[in-house]
Amino acid sequence: MKHDNTTLRPDLGTLKTEGRNPNTLHIDQMSTLEMVTVMNDENRVVEDAIATQLPEIAAAVDIIASALNTGGHLIYIGAGTSGRLGVVDASECPPTFGVDYDLVRGIMAGGEGAMFRAVEGAEDNEALGAHDIEADGVTAGDVVVGLSASGGAPYVLGALKRARELGATPLGITCNPDSRMHPLCDVTIAPYVGPEVITGSSRLKAGTAQKLVLNMLSTGAMIKTGKVVGNLMVNVRPTNVKLRDRCIRILMELGSCDRATAEALIDKHGDIRKSLTELEAGK
Repeated sequence: MKHDNTTLRPDLGTLKTEGRNPNTLHIDQMSTLEMVTVMNDENRVVEDAIATQLPEIAAAVDIIASALNTGGHLIYIGAGTSGRLGVVDASECPPTFGVDYDLVRGIMAGGEGAMFRAVEGAEDNEALGAHDIEADGVTAGDVVVGLSASGGAPYVLGALKRARELGATPLGITCNPDSRMHPLCDVTIAPYVGPEVITGSSRLKAGTAQKLVLNMLSTGAMIKTGKVVGNLMVNVRPTNVKLRDRCIRILMELGSCDRATAEALIDKHGDIRKSLTELEAGK
């Protein structure tokens, strides 16, 4: 689909994420230690900003978990840093929680290539967002989470509108209060982190905030759908040396068995739950 760069953004001049940070007006004149110190100080506001959104985050987790329990999927969609963060979170769910790769998916404005090189103008195309949601196969019962630091990327807004038309539940993550995203979503998570260290560079505090929220959404939903026992990832697969060792240690903990027994069962089944079942049957 052809990109359309003509979408008007009358809100750009008023966005909180585009403001100038008074603490870094002269960052180009600071020593290196002063520079990284002020950046670290600015990062401290992220945690407090997220704390204000915990009720919304919890509501989103419950919506996602309910959808996953009834056959739905979780789809992240965004542009730029926001989109990349969604793709990263989605890609980490299968190895961490043993779920199918289509259960949690990430869609990036500009396609897979945009993960590594910016596709200019892709985020400005509302029709492209709607097209990509439909092409992905989003349907009723799914949850679509739009990611936009400004809360106004046309690509994301178009995706959220189309998601609702298809019967999916639209949720949003932004770092602008009262964004254009809010009216389109059942729940909008909007931690306000203030102006960036470098004006408008939303890969910084806004990116950190979005990553922390995504951690909570996917992890919380997986916990609530039974992918975690205690604080152990019982669905993890032994696909490399580190994960095999982790599986063995988890099985030793949950099955109260020695390492040799755990190793033999994990190598036999490649699955912690099946290994636990055999252990229980033999007691």
